Amino acid sequence: MLLALSLHAEAQQQPKVSRIGYLISGARSDSDSFADAFRDGLRDLGYVEGKNIVVEYRYAEGKNDRFPSLVAELVQLKVDVLVVTALPAILAAKQATKTIPIVMITTTDPVASGAVESLAHPGGNITGLVRLTRELNGKRLELLKEAAPKISRVGVLWVRGLRLEIAFKDYEVAARALKMPIQSLEVRGPSPDLDGAFQAAAKERAAHSSRLGMPYSIDTNSGLQNLPKETGYRRCTTRVRGSR
Repeated sequence: MLLALSLHAEAQQQPKVSRIGYLISGARSDSDSFADAFRDGLRDLGYVEGKNIVVEYRYAEGKNDRFPSLVAELVQLKVDVLVVTALPAILAAKQATKTIPIVMITTTDPVASGAVESLAHPGGNITGLVRLTRELNGKRLELLKEAAPKISRVGVLWVRGLRLEIAFKDYEVAARALKMPIQSLEVRGPSPDLDGAFQAAAKERAAHSSRLGMPYSIDTNSGLQNLPKETGYRRCTTRVRGSR
């Protein structure tokens, strides 16, 4: 009887260990700094990994088609909350569960992309942090025009399937106002044809390029290095995160 009471009291005293599913768009080696910042933030709030929380990390390695299966795996583990850092992951999580809370971290407009109903009332089981940077798309072109007033054309490199059409349209609107021709350098899939995109930019004499939502695991420098010198394409790029 005393043993049973002792075991019962011990069970009551043991705190619940919460389980967090953390889904990252890049590879493990590229995302250590983000994971470290995430752990530091939790620690500031009194949550220590391995002590009172367990974090299940999943890495898409730049392959957006992996998100549904990774989310399904985390849902199967019955995590208490899902933390997602890319728009395709947010949409996959929204599709996979209506009950597990989803905390999103994104730079893409979640309303325009259909992830939530509104910023004030997102609805469902989604909340989180949004960096509204759409207004910066036009500002980047303005600054580029000031820095290089004789620029003739700008190429915008973006991945089809990351809901980046909205961001590209922002560039188009700003480019029309500045009377600056822009060229869409659209690529597809987890292994995009970057060489082909940069060759197309060089052919049209796009002097600069911006990147929209290019996963960290995709290296665009090799595409620039492979261009013949006579193309005149200048290696001056601006990274714009649209899906992180």
